[in-house]
Amino acid sequence: MTHTSTATPQPVASQPAPVVLDMDKIRKAFEEAAPRYQLAHPYPFGVFDDFLDEGAARSAMNAFPGIKDEGWIHYVHVNEKKHGLNKMTLIPAELQKVITALNTDEFVAALSKLTGIPHLKPDPSLEGGGLHQSKRGGFLNIHADFTVHPHKRHWRRRVNVLVYLNEDWAPEYRGELELWTRDMKACAQKILPVFNRCAIFNTDEDSFHGLPEPIQCPEDMTRKSIALYYFTEEEKTPPKRATNYRARPEDGNRRILIWLDKQAISIYNTLKGWLGIDDEFVSKVLNFFNREKK
Repeated sequence: MTHTSTATPQPVASQPAPVVLDMDKIRKAFEEAAPRYQLAHPYPFGVFDDFLDEGAARSAMNAFPGIKDEGWIHYVHVNEKKHGLNKMTLIPAELQKVITALNTDEFVAALSKLTGIPHLKPDPSLEGGGLHQSKRGGFLNIHADFTVHPHKRHWRRRVNVLVYLNEDWAPEYRGELELWTRDMKACAQKILPVFNRCAIFNTDEDSFHGLPEPIQCPEDMTRKSIALYYFTEEEKTPPKRATNYRARPEDGNRRILIWLDKQAISIYNTLKGWLGIDDEFVSKVLNFFNREKK
C-alpha cells in the first residue's frame, strides 16, 4: 500500500543578498586616510587593499568578459594599447553590482570626505570608464585626464577610482600605475594592480599618471580593472581640455609622436562633443588603420 505524505512543505530559508561593499569599513578607512590622502605626493591619492567583499571581488573577477566579447572598444594608437567596455547592458551582472555600489549616494559621500571635494557626482554613462583590460604588451602613456565630461559641459572631472581584479599578479608582470610629479621630471609612486586593490586619486590639470611600460604578463593573462570617474557640476563652464599625454625624460625622440597623437586625440574629443559620437566610433577607425582588432 502506497502512503502519501500530507505534511505541509516547509519554506526554504532565503539567503541574504551578498554584500559588495562594507560601507562601515569603507567610511572608517576613508575618514582615517583623508588627511594623508589630501596631502599625498605628488598629488592627492590613496591605496586601499581588500577593498570589495572578498566573495564579490572574486565573482567580479571570474565574470570579467574576454576582449573578443561584444561591446569592447579597442584603443590602439601611439599613446595607448588597451581595451574598454562601458555599456552597462553588456557588462556581466557581477560586475554591474560593483559599479552600482560604487555609484551610490552613500559611497560617493564617503569619497567626498576622503578627497575633500564636496558634491561629487558619479557618471552613469561610464564615459571613458567601465571595464578596462590590457593584454601582454599593453600600455598607457603618462597623461593627465580630460577635464570636462564630453557630453555635460558643466561637469568637471575630479576623481578616479580604479579597482584591480588580477589574482596572482607578480611584480615582474609590470603594469604598475605610475604617478608622476607635476613637472613630469620623475615617477613619484608605483602601484601594483593586485587583486582587490583600489587606487583613488584626484584628476587635476597636471595629475600625470599612466602605465607606460609594456605589460609582461603571460599570454593567457590580462590586466583587469574597473574604472569609475567622478565629477562636480560647476556654475561657470570649466576650461575644457582633452587627455594631455606627456613624454617622459627617457622617451627621447618618441616625444614627437606622443605630441602628434595627442593633437589628434584633442581634435577627436572636440568632434565627440559637437557630433555626439561615442568611443565605439573611434575604436573602429583605430582598428581600421592598425589592422588590430584584438
